[in-house]
Amino acid sequence: MVIRESVLDLIGNTPMIDVSVLSPNPNVRIVAKLESQNPFGSVKDRIAHAMIEAGEKNGLLSPGQTILEPSSGNTGIALAAIARLKGYPIKIMMPTSVSVERRQMLEVFGAEIILTPGEEGSNGAVKRALELHAEHPEWFMPYQYANDANARAHYEGTGPEILRDCPEITHFVAGLGTSGTLMGTGTFLKEQKPSVKIIAVEPPLGERVEGLRNIGEGYIPPLFEMWNGYDLLDRKRVVRPRESLEWTRRLVNEVGVFAGISSGAALAGAAKVASEIDEGVIVFIVCDGGWKYLSTGAYTDDLDLAEAAAEKIIYF
Repeated sequence: MVIRESVLDLIGNTPMIDVSVLSPNPNVRIVAKLESQNPFGSVKDRIAHAMIEAGEKNGLLSPGQTILEPSSGNTGIALAAIARLKGYPIKIMMPTSVSVERRQMLEVFGAEIILTPGEEGSNGAVKRALELHAEHPEWFMPYQYANDANARAHYEGTGPEILRDCPEITHFVAGLGTSGTLMGTGTFLKEQKPSVKIIAVEPPLGERVEGLRNIGEGYIPPLFEMWNGYDLLDRKRVVRPRESLEWTRRLVNEVGVFAGISSGAALAGAAKVASEIDEGVIVFIVCDGGWKYLSTGAYTDDLDLAEAAAEKIIYF
């Protein structure tokens, strides 16, 4: 085994595991890419590293400069960890409604947390961060929703890894959040294997699956348009909050993968696709691990209670 020089060298090259026991179609394999195995715990490790390095390379981020970013958790945690290693002070704006473990992890890595009203959700944190950045233009704000390095990290990393480890892939399924994972990975896969279908998972109009977005509700991440999302996507699948919880529980109970709720949403979308096709190999992303959500009761409470809690707690 190779000894790495830095924990940052451990970002990427995450393992994949067959979870076809969960497939509703015996002729369709489902494979999970475990982004929870990144060193700071999520798929956002990739983009945090890429955005900071791009800022340094482009002269937008200098030694000692303050970093500001809105985040409901995973991007903020990864940015805070890397900022500490590189010596940057960092401020993370997040809603009061995030799970307590997320705030604790930011504190572990020395981030200053600026809380925004929970009822405003992630969009409120983004809006207020943009306003604060306008008052402090000397701060560096990566702004993951519009930072090309976000999608580029997946184009150069996640996509090639999936095709290398699972060349038989026929469908790729991921949640529609910042859209970076879908745009970067999907673009690479389409270029290398045009037959691969790219499917986005989104919540129903008017319902909240925090961390995922329905682009029909008005907010379209700039990355989605920058990377020609409308042309790239082959289809979208709607997943409701209860389905996300149910499939997250199946993932841990039946195959032992302890994942966050957005992973359950992606798996639910993959299962829907599996039930609609005759045969194939579907790859979906396990965005993060479940340990940051233990206080929410998402894994052990009565399902009705867990679903009700999802209206108050930002899981993703």
